[in-house]
Amino acid sequence: MFVLNVIGKGASPERLSALGLKGATVLSPGLAFDVSVPESHAHAILAEARAAAEGLNLDINLVAVKNRRKKLLVADMDSTIINVECLDELADMAGLKPKIAAITERAMRGEIEFEAALRERVGLLKGLELSALERTYTERVRLNPGAKSLLATMRANGAHTMLISGGFGFFTRRVAQAAGFHIERGNTLLDDGKALTGEVGMPILGKQAKLDALEEGAKNLGIGVDEALAVGDGANDLAMIQRAGLGVAYHAKPVVAAAAGAAIAHNDLTALLYLQGYSENEISRV
Repeated sequence: MFVLNVIGKGASPERLSALGLKGATVLSPGLAFDVSVPESHAHAILAEARAAAEGLNLDINLVAVKNRRKKLLVADMDSTIINVECLDELADMAGLKPKIAAITERAMRGEIEFEAALRERVGLLKGLELSALERTYTERVRLNPGAKSLLATMRANGAHTMLISGGFGFFTRRVAQAAGFHIERGNTLLDDGKALTGEVGMPILGKQAKLDALEEGAKNLGIGVDEALAVGDGANDLAMIQRAGLGVAYHAKPVVAAAAGAAIAHNDLTALLYLQGYSENEISRV
């Protein structure tokens, strides 16, 4: 059984009345609602609904009703839980942002291998003083809207939460604490005590490591991956997104949005709660 989940400013069942859908459940007035759809026509209805809502800035997805509220959250960090790509912002501190950001963009689109792209970008940062990391975090890194509410609500409902990033531990440790994750993992930038050496600690955490973390988290909890939610925006997130029971492309690169089970392009991170069927009065607003 599936529901058609609709999220966005001005969202109301009347907007899709031409599709003949009835029996809507309002999750948040004027912002989110569900409509049950017959499984045999679910994907056709999804396509029709998205076509009918074109230009309305609504996120419309099919969500399975079984095990809808997830017991495990595995999230990417850069451009998902936070507003920036930390490596690109470090590059800005070194005066190399255009060059390094171009490599980041290609890697996130899946055009080049993530691990090789990471080594190349970090190599360009050799000699960058360690103080640049603290400046980057303090001056540039912000939690994306809805991050704290997402974590607080899922944790209050018994979910385990993991921040798994191809970025760096310096940032994942701080972001995990600020947002409220149970655990975090990230790559290690090597330094000589004063500046970056241009090298990354091994092994590099990339696409496979994110998938492994999802499966490990589910195993440790004694649940199936169908009870997990994975969210990210780049190609190195796609394996975990496709494996999870609810995989969400969040303001993602086109290759990710096209291949994910669900996509959020217009709303903040609280949309992940509406996808799970949480109503407004169940969300911890922090």
